[in-house]
Amino acid sequence: MSTIRILCLLLLLMAGAALVGLSVGSVPVAPGELLDVLLGGGEDRTRLVILEIRLPRIALGLLAGGALGTAGAVFQALLRNPLADPYILGVSGGAAVGSVTVTVLGLGALWGGVTAGALVGAVVAIVLVLRVALAAGPRLDTRILLLAGVIAGAFFNAVILLLLTAADAESFQSAIFWMMGSLGRAGPVEAGALALFLVPCLAVIAALARPFNVLMVGEENATYLGVPVERVKQAGYLTASLTVAATVAVVGIIGFVGLIIPHGIRMIWGGDHRLLLPASFLGGGTFLVLTDTVARTVVAPQELPTGVITALIGVPLFAVLLVRSAR
Repeated sequence: MSTIRILCLLLLLMAGAALVGLSVGSVPVAPGELLDVLLGGGEDRTRLVILEIRLPRIALGLLAGGALGTAGAVFQALLRNPLADPYILGVSGGAAVGSVTVTVLGLGALWGGVTAGALVGAVVAIVLVLRVALAAGPRLDTRILLLAGVIAGAFFNAVILLLLTAADAESFQSAIFWMMGSLGRAGPVEAGALALFLVPCLAVIAALARPFNVLMVGEENATYLGVPVERVKQAGYLTASLTVAATVAVVGIIGFVGLIIPHGIRMIWGGDHRLLLPASFLGGGTFLVLTDTVARTVVAPQELPTGVITALIGVPLFAVLLVRSAR
């Protein structure tokens, strides 16, 4: 199957997931009513549910899931490890420290609130890990980068536990819920801001597709073939990390999207990054929208954290992929 056909198939699946998300919920919407609303008609109550509640949430889910899937593919390429995920280098830990700090200190009412705190924490984690990795030498050694990420993650987890011991019951609950990940805070402003941030990052990542393919044969061989290896690694790390930072700041820590989607696509259609990167975006967005639909309907009218559902579905799915890969 050609690249265009595969991407068209995934685009249709994403559109289908979006329609399911718009129709299903504590207030079910029939296909005819949904079509009326999308064409500019429909009852006021139905328009409110579709256009002001579900549509921004689905848009945010498509963006966040696509960003995590793409970032996962980049980290798997940089580390040459199909089991790497977007959080492996400590970005999520830094974001969680920023979010928990804002929550525990009662600064949520300030400009940006928890989102701004999480973004600042994530950026601090990115800079810290990169500085530690480059301190070992002028080259960005992916082994040192990985170890720096593990160390940073352990340190941030300790800080989070320290902050939570000083939190009151309400702050503790809010912090834990944020770390579980949810699209419940979705709105047009959040979706629009994330889209504006992601566009340049994803454009840079798309431009790195061919260099990533060459890196798969080894850094020394890639250098002989004219690829600026160090620049490619640093650009890939920074753009993918910033993509994850912005996403986590808005939706919290949602796991397994950036792990199983690129891994599954690579198993089915191969590791050509000219296909893998856009396919991971489409597959990640589709997966997150469907899991979020489950999260908000399985115990309706209450909602479950989206990150819990992605883990419950992702763990057995990844186990199946792992067994098939080993065979």
